[in-house]
Amino acid sequence: MAASSYASPAEKGWYYLHRFICGVVLLFLIAPILIVIPLSFNSIPFFTYPMPGLSLRWYQEIFTNDVWTSGLRNSLFIGFSASLVATVLGTLAALGLSRPNFPWRPVVMSVLMAPLIVPVIITAVAAYFFYADLGLLNTFTGLILAHATMATPVVVVTVVATLAGYDHSLTRAAAGLGAAPITAFFKVTLPLILPGMISGALFAFFTSFGETVVTLFVAGPEQTTLPKVMFSGMREQISPSIIAAATVLVVFAVVALITVELLRRRSERLRGIR
Repeated sequence: MAASSYASPAEKGWYYLHRFICGVVLLFLIAPILIVIPLSFNSIPFFTYPMPGLSLRWYQEIFTNDVWTSGLRNSLFIGFSASLVATVLGTLAALGLSRPNFPWRPVVMSVLMAPLIVPVIITAVAAYFFYADLGLLNTFTGLILAHATMATPVVVVTVVATLAGYDHSLTRAAAGLGAAPITAFFKVTLPLILPGMISGALFAFFTSFGETVVTLFVAGPEQTTLPKVMFSGMREQISPSIIAAATVLVVFAVVALITVELLRRRSERLRGIR
């Protein structure tokens, strides 16, 4: 909200100072990205400023080289699959947690949030030994389940936040009119929480898409993902193609955040929140 014309000079000063500080912090956070991204258009395979010329050769490489395209294809497949599993499980968990009389809600919520709290290396080691006993190491199934484990808490948080303003009397009214529970869910509850579910699915997808540590422990040569290719490239030979791939990921993330914000506003309009 802009500074009011009726505000005192001191209030206006604090308002603009707050805006200035926020801008400085934001610039501090995104400055490394803004500096590195132009290097992906460098015409030579060196990280130098000023750049001798501009070229799209590194973007062409990541979309034509078999190693990069295979990693991108695997990341998309695993990301979509993991986000689907996480969205279903996370939505079901959020619906249960949103009930006022749900027992041991803080305990259950803490358990569900464990993958976000526990260091990812511990989760990766645990997944390695667990899936080794089940024979799921070096398989797409094991990697999808491992990524879904990391992504489910994100969906739970998003859908629970969406359900915070949900009026449960709507579901009771639908039941009173003779609707079966599953009919009431699809006709009443789902349309209201759908923006939150889509937001959670997007966050789950990017959680899976950018996961590296768990992939290194669980995946085999056939399940190499894009972040794993980038990690291996940084260890063996630093190339501008890695920056080009990172730039593509940044663009995807920005588009996802804009989409999530639009969905959040739509969800608020559906629930009558101004």
